[in-house]
Amino acid sequence: MAEKVNEVHLKLLRYLEANPRVSQRELAEHLGVSLGKTNYCLRALVDKGLVKARNFKNNKRKRAYLYILTPAGIEAKTRITARFLQRKMDEYEALKIEIETLQSEMAASPGAHHD
Repeated sequence: MAEKVNEVHLKLLRYLEANPRVSQRELAEHLGVSLGKTNYCLRALVDKGLVKARNFKNNKRKRAYLYILTPAGIEAKTRITARFLQRKMDEYEALKIEIETLQSEMAASPGAHHD
């Protein structure tokens, strides 16, 4: 479960860094999660000091926010990215071995078709 939370936080941090004037609704759509979960994750990042939310005036909405990654947020994004990348590389290597094993089994099995 912690891995899933970190993955959502990573997506959130990456998106906020590239799109600081995003609405929570847009964030929710991008992340593929509910608006409530988006709000919860944003609050967690703000409470941890990783993101600052500042009000700004917007003609369309009375209350709009600018989300800024703090230095701690940038460091956390880098750390989470490194762990996520390592996990994906480990998954890739395991999958590659599994594919090679299956290919060997298929080649060695009687009646295997070699197209």
